[in-house]
Order: sequence, then C-alpha cells, then structure tokens
Amino acid sequence: MSEYVPGTPARKEHFPQRNRLISGLARGVLVVEATLSSGSLITARLAGDQGRDVFAIPGSIHSPFTKGCHKLIREGAKLVETANDILDELALQRGDARAAAAASAHAAQVDPHPVLAAMGYDPVSVDALVARMQAAPESITAELVTLELAGEIAPLPGGYWQRLHRAAATR
Repeated sequence: MSEYVPGTPARKEHFPQRNRLISGLARGVLVVEATLSSGSLITARLAGDQGRDVFAIPGSIHSPFTKGCHKLIREGAKLVETANDILDELALQRGDARAAAAASAHAAQVDPHPVLAAMGYDPVSVDALVARMQAAPESITAELVTLELAGEIAPLPGGYWQRLHRAAATR
C-alpha cells in the first residue's frame, strides 16, 4: 500500500506515509514488539492521531524489543495479553468469532486450512509461510490473525507462530 506510483522503490522515508494509510484503514493498531526507535511507534502515534485504538503487548523489562511497547502503555495504549482484550475493547461479538471458529474447525476436518497445513506443528515465521505458500505477506498475516482469534494458533516471541492443536480429532 502506498501513495506512490507502482514501481517506486521502497525507501525508509516512505514508510511513515505508508503506515499512516495502513493505520487509517484499521480500527486499532497492535504493537507486539518495538524498540524505542522502531517505526512501529510512529505507526502507533499516527493511529492515535487518527482516533484509532492503540494496543501493546508488554514483555521483559530486560529486552530492548519491548521498551517501545512499555512506552506506549505508559502513554495510554491498552495493555493486551490475549486476543479477547482487543475484542472486548473494540466491542466485537466474541460469539460471532466462536461461531466462525466452529465452522472453520468443521471445515478443517474435511479440508485443512491452507495456512495450518503450511505451518505444520513446529513454530514458523511469516516469512517461512510466505515462501511455502507463495502468497503475499499481508494475506498470510490476515489469516494468522483469523486463526489466532479462532484459537487455532498462538504468537511466539520473535515473530513466530505455533499451532495449538495436533489434529482435528483433538478439538
């Protein structure tokens, strides 16, 4: 997503403008990890300026990768421990998410979800999934969030994801 013409090379100074567009399309922005000089903090600031909710996941006080999240929380970002924290804050119906998850689980028994199939059972990064599925990072990320809300996967430190169920029969 960009306000530049197709083919314009990615440049560091373009990222805040792109992130302004992304935060403007979202109901809220979740920062999972951020150093104090992270572009994620710029995106969070832009989201706040646009009246969007800003969420942050706390982490170890010893990690430089969580200092940005702690700064955001001190400045009023909503602390997030689970996906339900976001659903509650945005007043989304968890019952709808549960119904969708149940339908998804039933469908997965017949035809496994492509992202789950690509994940396997070991922790995996978005980059690895993009390579395995030959899909756009944005679509993979959207599917990961959907699967997390459905209780199928969980995020791990370092940008990895882990499947929570061994097989459809264990649901």
